[in-house]
Amino acid sequence: MNFPEKALVACVFALSVSSATAAQSSKPKIPDADVVSKSIKAVGYEVGAGSTKVIFVGTQAAPNATGEAKVEAKKSGTDIEVKVKGMPQPTTLGAEFLTYILWIVTPDGATSNLGEIPIDKNGEGKLNTSAQSQTFAMGVTAEPYFAVPLPSEIVVLVNDTTKNTKGKIYPENSYKLMKRTEYAKLGNPLALTLDLKNVPLDMYEARNAVDIAKSQGAEKYAPEIFTKASSSLQMAENSLAAKADKSKVITDARQTIQFAEDARALSADRQEAERIQKEKDAAAAAAAAKAKAEAEAQAAAEAKRQAELTAAKEAQMKAEAAQAKAEADAKAAAAKAKAQAASEEAERERAASAALRAQLLQQLNSVLQTTDSPRGLVVNMADVLFDFGKYNLKSDAQIKLAKLAGIIQSHPGLHLAIEGHTDNIGSDETNMKLSQQRADTVRDFLVQQGLPTDTITSVGMGKAEPVADNSTNEGRQKNRRVEIIVSGESIGVKLS
Repeated sequence: MNFPEKALVACVFALSVSSATAAQSSKPKIPDADVVSKSIKAVGYEVGAGSTKVIFVGTQAAPNATGEAKVEAKKSGTDIEVKVKGMPQPTTLGAEFLTYILWIVTPDGATSNLGEIPIDKNGEGKLNTSAQSQTFAMGVTAEPYFAVPLPSEIVVLVNDTTKNTKGKIYPENSYKLMKRTEYAKLGNPLALTLDLKNVPLDMYEARNAVDIAKSQGAEKYAPEIFTKASSSLQMAENSLAAKADKSKVITDARQTIQFAEDARALSADRQEAERIQKEKDAAAAAAAAKAKAEAEAQAAAEAKRQAELTAAKEAQMKAEAAQAKAEADAKAAAAKAKAQAASEEAERERAASAALRAQLLQQLNSVLQTTDSPRGLVVNMADVLFDFGKYNLKSDAQIKLAKLAGIIQSHPGLHLAIEGHTDNIGSDETNMKLSQQRADTVRDFLVQQGLPTDTITSVGMGKAEPVADNSTNEGRQKNRRVEIIVSGESIGVKLS
């Protein structure tokens, strides 16, 4: 995948550290939470560019800590080799902390646990791991065990770049940290320094993880998983006591840590769900009590109001009845007058429409034969206005249609439906085509004369609607025609 050419991406580590690192003692002191913000650079590593180096710098929690990482982005993922030194023992940062974890933060603020960095007695450690992303920031946090899902607030190292770092450098964006109260407790199971010579670090982490899960209520809220964690821890303890192979102890311990973390996380989820449900139940109960009180008060008020209304209604009934009768009489008179006016107006409109229709009929008849019908005024263009079997308008037909267009233009709001008809000579297909062509020709000519296109339709009817007997020459000539149906509300024909 090519290096993304996008807008700036940023990553911010929120650090929770003490103003001075607490010294190692028989009872390590948890530093006061002094939450500060520090920007950390994200780097976009280019696939195929080879390896490059970034450095790590210590935070206030571990000012003497340093480190470096060799990073190489490949199509299959990004290989990371980390080396750190000058690291304080984790327990000096808080009794609950036993190890260090390397994290990456992607541009969307998501964090990923890339693995545990074991620290020797000299404060040195290394980790070889890989990431799926090619653009990320890196940091190291103190944690109670390796399987934590989110970084704690105790950030000890953050990455930085050098002038030789190969990749695109991006400034800041925020992401979520695990508050240390999620892990804080009275101390680790030892309460003293770690005896890593005889006991693997994983064993201490396992004890710590089970103790933390128990302190977070997992025994009650996630017993099905906590029981597995407890049993797994007992197996690890038995293996340790029996001086079993170290790999067997570590395997049992790491399995314990995962069970314990799952139990802690599930316990936290279920406690949060329980809290939310209790709040909902309490709110529902309070709402129900309030609703009941309001209902009772409303019922009492309504009863009093009804009594007052009943007394008042008896006194008002006669007056209201008289007033209602007077209003009804007035409404009836007004309705009658309105109906009369509407009838007279309708009659005037009908008369005007009839007069206009008669006038238009006379005007159209002066140009072409026109008859009145329920569909409207039907203008008949006889076959003689076309050449036989043709659809081109003769000059005489054009003159008549031009006059007709002028008449129609003087009466806005009219609609013309042009229908082409033939006799029964020839095939159905030929007659339908010819009738449509003649209707379209008339329509096109009228549009050219200035009539609006959306007021004219044309359709070919073929031989389907004869007006005379097709067995005679005279009848067939009458059937070969184009009819123009003129309609419109102004002449009393509503448009369909």
